[in-house]
Amino acid sequence: MNQLKPLPTPEEERQRNLEQLANYRPLDDDFMRELFRNNLELAQFVLRIIIDKPDLKLTKEETQYDLQHLFGERSICLDVVGVDSEGQQYDFEVQRQDKGATPQRARYHSSAMDVDNLKAKKQFSDLPNTYVIFITENDFFGKGKAVYPIERMNLATGEPFHDGEHILYINGAYENKEDTSDLAKLIHDFRCSKAEDMLLPPLANRTRYFKETPEGVEYMCKAMEDRINEKMVGVAVRLLQRGRDTIEEIAELTGLSVNQVKEIQEQLKPVSA
Repeated sequence: MNQLKPLPTPEEERQRNLEQLANYRPLDDDFMRELFRNNLELAQFVLRIIIDKPDLKLTKEETQYDLQHLFGERSICLDVVGVDSEGQQYDFEVQRQDKGATPQRARYHSSAMDVDNLKAKKQFSDLPNTYVIFITENDFFGKGKAVYPIERMNLATGEPFHDGEHILYINGAYENKEDTSDLAKLIHDFRCSKAEDMLLPPLANRTRYFKETPEGVEYMCKAMEDRINEKMVGVAVRLLQRGRDTIEEIAELTGLSVNQVKEIQEQLKPVSA
């Protein structure tokens, strides 16, 4: 077995998490999900700005909405999903790398929402309006706009297709000192790692809670530890499936206990008929 660096001690792990937390911005998807988790009011506030609909009333909000049951091998987990009082649905995603914001991915997210919404025996006309919103760290289209709305058009008539599908790209790199709109302020705040530098109180207050209060910091550290553990479980699954390492070696490689690896191994065994 290859020699690896010793795993960090709990104290070293916590210090690393605290340093990472200090640098987190809403534009980092792990932090963004916690900002919006169980916070319908904040999701509503942000969507009102992005959709430019001040009276939008959000009735449901959920983070990490899993659509794996629909798509077999190609599953997706939506960052933040919301439903408003008119039944319109929103998928809110942060995409830091351009390869994660391709038009094909936006199309797939939109299609996934449609499949999830059209239950057996429903009519196609029952499909709700959907909004797939990508906040990108870079200016994906390179035109310097704050927002790029994507709509289908009837090219023969030059009129909107009105299929209820809406895709918006929010340019996280947008900067215009003369633009004092709430959208420009929101984009600015998404790049900030410190609450004191933010312009919109709802986002600043939520950021301050997770970074500056004892309970918020503890919550974030626990969430970060859980995500690392989830990743190590995935590594353990792949190593067990490869079949080259002992349980003890996998435990050493992943930082999981021997009993945890054994439990994963049991779960991987095929169910007898």
